[in-house]
Amino acid sequence: MSATVTVLYFASLRDAAGRDREEVASDGDLGSLYDALRARHGFALPRERLRVAVDGAFVRWDAPVRDGSEVAFIPPVSGG
Repeated sequence: MSATVTVLYFASLRDAAGRDREEVASDGDLGSLYDALRARHGFALPRERLRVAVDGAFVRWDAPVRDGSEVAFIPPVSGG
């Protein structure tokens, strides 16, 4: 069964996607969701360089996608 989630993009991911959020359907885990979005939008960063959060809490990449959740892919932050 497919789950629909709102994905939030930040920094280089936002630039590559051309938006800061989108609703997507997925039936796998968070890692496969990112891999599909990376292929769609041409994200340069592999998931090993990112953190993933669901509904405001950091989670593991193998966590399942849950219907109605807000998923954030967070790239490394530079600056100071």
